[in-house]
Amino acid sequence: MRHRHLPTVALALGVVVLLDVLRVWLPSIITIFGRAAETPAELLGAFALSWFLLALAAPALVRRLGAGPVGLVAAGLLAAVRLALTAAPGGRPQLWLACAGLLAGLVWLAATAARVDRPVAGLALGLAGAAVGHALLATEDLVWRGGVPGWALSVLLVLAFLAASAASRSPEARQGTPAPTPQDPPADPALRTADEAADAATDGPVAGWTGARAWLLVGPALFVAGQLALAPALWSASYSYRAGSADFPGLGLPPGTASILPACAVGLFLLAALTRTPARLGRVLWPAILLAGAALFAADRPAWLGWAYLLAAVGLGGCLARTDAAPASAVVPGRGAAARRGYAVVGGMLVFAVASVAYYAAYDLGYPNGWVPVGTAALIAGCALTGPAQAAPVLTGYARSLPALLSAVLVLLAGVLPGPARRSAPPATPPAAVRVAAYNIRMGFGLDGRLDLDAVARVVRGARPDVVLLSEVDRGWLLNGGHDTLALLARRLRMPYVFAPAADPVWGDAVLSRYPVRSGRSRPLAAHGAPTGAQALGVTLDLGGRELAVVATHLQPPPGRGPVAQAREVAAFAVRYAAGRPLVLAGDLNTEPGEPAFAAFTTAGLVDALAAARPLPTSPADDPRQQIDHVFVSPDLTAADPRAPRSTASDHLPVAVTVGLP
Repeated sequence: MRHRHLPTVALALGVVVLLDVLRVWLPSIITIFGRAAETPAELLGAFALSWFLLALAAPALVRRLGAGPVGLVAAGLLAAVRLALTAAPGGRPQLWLACAGLLAGLVWLAATAARVDRPVAGLALGLAGAAVGHALLATEDLVWRGGVPGWALSVLLVLAFLAASAASRSPEARQGTPAPTPQDPPADPALRTADEAADAATDGPVAGWTGARAWLLVGPALFVAGQLALAPALWSASYSYRAGSADFPGLGLPPGTASILPACAVGLFLLAALTRTPARLGRVLWPAILLAGAALFAADRPAWLGWAYLLAAVGLGGCLARTDAAPASAVVPGRGAAARRGYAVVGGMLVFAVASVAYYAAYDLGYPNGWVPVGTAALIAGCALTGPAQAAPVLTGYARSLPALLSAVLVLLAGVLPGPARRSAPPATPPAAVRVAAYNIRMGFGLDGRLDLDAVARVVRGARPDVVLLSEVDRGWLLNGGHDTLALLARRLRMPYVFAPAADPVWGDAVLSRYPVRSGRSRPLAAHGAPTGAQALGVTLDLGGRELAVVATHLQPPPGRGPVAQAREVAAFAVRYAAGRPLVLAGDLNTEPGEPAFAAFTTAGLVDALAAARPLPTSPADDPRQQIDHVFVSPDLTAADPRAPRSTASDHLPVAVTVGLP
C-alpha cells in the first residue's frame, strides 16, 4: 500500500471503531442513565449533548500539543475502550466507559482533521465497512459478542486501527501538515503580525472552508447513514413488509430472510462517493436523490422504506464526493486551516448528537420528528450544492479501481447472508391446548444495559410457548444501535413472525407462532394525548382445521392518566376481529387489575387468564411490584399454569399461560 493512502485506511478503521462505541453509548443513555417514561427527555438530552460540547475544546488542545501526539493517544484510548466494552459487565461501568470512548473518538477526529484535508474516502470506506459488518452479523454488533471468534475479530480490528494510525504519522503518509508543536509567541508584535499574515495568505477563508466542508459533514453523514442510508436493519424491516399476502404484508415471514439489495446499496454508495461525476450533473442530481430518500423515510410509509434506503445511500455517497476537494494551493496550509477543520468535525458531530436526541425525544415530548432526517439531509445537500465547481478525484493511482472491486465483493458476500427458512406447517390434528407467552423485551436490552438477545431467547424458550407476543420490538432505531431485534429473535427461536408498526415503521409489536398464520390485520390506536403511538395486531392461526384469533398490543397511557380509551379500542377491535372464533389477547397493557382500563377488557366479555396466579407482578423485573402485563381469553377457552418467570433480560417479566381449546 502506498504511504499516501495510510491516512485514508486509518480514518476508515477509526470510523468503524467509533461506530462500535456509539452503538453502545446511544442505548446506554436510555437504558442505564435513564429509564423509559421515568427520566425526563430534557435531562437525557442534556447529558448526551454535554459530551459533544466538551469536545469543542479538542481543536485547541490539538493546536497546543500537536495533532500527531494527541491523535495517537486518543486513538489508543478509543481502541482500549472498544475492547473494554466487550468485557464490561454492563451497568454504570458500561455507561462511563462508553462516554470515555466517545470523548476519545471526538478528540481523535479533531486531531485527524488537523492532519488530513480530504476525509471523504476514509469516511466512505468506514461507513461501508461498518454497514457490511453489521449485515454479516445479521445487524448484531461485534462489540456485544464474546467468545473466541468475537474477541479475535475485535482485537484484529483495534490492532489494525492502531497500526494504521501509527503508520500514517510518517512524513511519506501525510495529507496536509500536522499542527505545529507549541512555541512561545513572537515577542515583537510586528513578527506576530507577519506570522498571522502568512497564515492568511496560505489558507484564506475560501480555502479554509473548502477544506473544512467535508469534515463538517462527518457527523451528519453518520446520522443519515445509521438512521437510514446504510442501516441493514432498516432493509430487513422493509423486506418484511414486501413478503406475505396482499391484505397483510409481512404475513408469517420466516426467520433468516435476506436480500442482496443491502449489499447493492452499499456498493452504489461507494461508487458514488469515490468516483467523480460531471460537476453540473452531480451538483443537482446527488442532493435531489438524497432529499428524495429522506422524504420517503419521513413519510412513515412502510412500503416506501426500501426505496428510501436505496435512494439515501446513493445520494449520500454522491453528496460526500461533491464536498471533497483538493487543496486550493500547493502551498502548505497554515495552522488556521487545521484549526478550522478541527472545529468543523466537532461541530458536525454536535449536529449528529442534536439530530439523534431530537428524533427520539419526539416519542416522549410528542412533536413530529420527520423533519429531523430531512433537515440533516438538507444540510448535506446544501454543502454539496455549494461545493467546488469541479471536485478532484477522491482516489488516485491503482486505488481508482477500489470502488468497483469492493462493490463486487459486497455482492458476493450477500450470498452468505442467511436465507429464508421454511414456513410453519399446520399440525395433522388440532392440539388440545396452546401455550401462549407475552413479553415486553425492551428492544433486547437487559437491566444491565447490554444487548443480550440470547438471554431473551432463553427466557422465551423456558416458557415452552407455541405463540409469543412481543412488545417494544425495535427493527432499526439508531438510538438503540440499529438492530433488527425481531429477525434476530425469530432466528434464535426458529419461529416465523408477523410485525405491525406502532410508533413508526420500525417500532411496534409482533407475534411469533409455531402454527401457520392465515390472515392478519393491524389497527393504529388513537393517541388520546400519549406521545408514543400504539396499535393492535390481530392474526389468525391455523391449528390444523381449527382457527385461533390472537391479538397483540402495547397500550400507551397519556401522561398522568390510564390507557382506558385505548383499552376500549383494543377490546372492541379484538372482539370484531375474532368474529366468534376463540380469542387470545395479550401484551403490555400498562394497567393493573381493578383499574378502569383493565375493566374495559372484562366488560367486553374477555376473561383474565392469569387470575389463578394473582397477584402476578411483572414490572420492574428486578423488583416486580406492578401487574401490567396480561393475557385475556374468550370465555370458551380455559387457562392453566399461569406463570411469570423471573429474569432480568428485560425490564419486564414475561407472562405465560396454557390455553385449553373448546
